[in-house]
Amino acid sequence: MKLNNVPESLPPARSTYRHGDLRRALLEAGIELARDGGPDAVVLREATRRVGVVPNAAYRHFESRQELLLAVREAALAAAAQAMEKELAAQPCDQPPADFARGQVRAIGTAYLRFAQAEPGLFRTAFVISDEGRGELGPGKAGESGLDPFQLLGKAIDRLVDAGVLDPARRPNAEYCAWSAVHGLALLIIDGPLREMPPDAAYKLGQQLIDMVERGL
Repeated sequence: MKLNNVPESLPPARSTYRHGDLRRALLEAGIELARDGGPDAVVLREATRRVGVVPNAAYRHFESRQELLLAVREAALAAAAQAMEKELAAQPCDQPPADFARGQVRAIGTAYLRFAQAEPGLFRTAFVISDEGRGELGPGKAGESGLDPFQLLGKAIDRLVDAGVLDPARRPNAEYCAWSAVHGLALLIIDGPLREMPPDAAYKLGQQLIDMVERGL
């Protein structure tokens, strides 16, 4: 999966930029650095080198590495949200409300695990937050729906309540419990002892985990 409007290879560096072009080019370079090496690889000096400008030129757009990293985190979260939205859109709408609600929760979990495996660098940048990666994020972290990944999960769990699948008394903090389980498996697969597991086996394990989450809600 690739970010919307982010080319697979950056265009040749130019010596001059129209207003706004340099910021976008630096952000695209930061995204590619994150894709290749996770959040630790997002370095402002390296981004300027890839774009082909001197480091001082970047400070009009990103005053520090933290500012660039936060912008890249927004883009990574948006990519995760878009992956979830794509999975949600593939769910049949002509189902009983309870089945549809369960399918939406499953779609969220499935997309989360697929995104982690397809884009581990962006996944780590989006969800594994260092002290330098902390900070308030803007609307750029959302998908096409205007919702970020956590909000999409919350909306899916709300749908379980509306469909009568989840007791309203069990609703508070349910998204944190579901998220913790799926996130833990994602990290085991991309960074832990399950790294060598074949993709098909990892998918089946993910579906088994989502079954357990769904039954536990």
